[in-house]
Amino acid sequence: QVQLVESGGGLVQAGGSLRLSCAASGRTFSSYAMGWFRQAPGKEREFVAGINRSGGSKSYADSVKGRFTIARDNAKSTVYLQMNSLKPEDTAVYYCAARDGALVGTRSQNYAYWGQGTRVTVSS
Repeated sequence: QVQLVESGGGLVQAGGSLRLSCAASGRTFSSYAMGWFRQAPGKEREFVAGINRSGGSKSYADSVKGRFTIARDNAKSTVYLQMNSLKPEDTAVYYCAARDGALVGTRSQNYAYWGQGTRVTVSS
């Protein structure tokens, strides 16, 4: 199993940037493909970005392409989400997730392990 702890959320003005981090502990981090999801109030959890085990393959939701970047450092057992040009509609709780297997998954059902979430609020 793997334990995930997110950090880096906060309040930012529209157009600003934040970097989220997700630190993993437990089983070997490089065994997992990783993803970021978010859930806004009253909405379902949605896929934001994913990265495969090696970091060589990435996937993004259309709504964040060109603004967000996912990356991982297997030596530090950490996955990151760099968020630029933030918009009020990016306001949500952001969750880090891990899945057994090499490939990126875009559905929450693909992921067995979840962090507790970090809140991002973007003011207009």
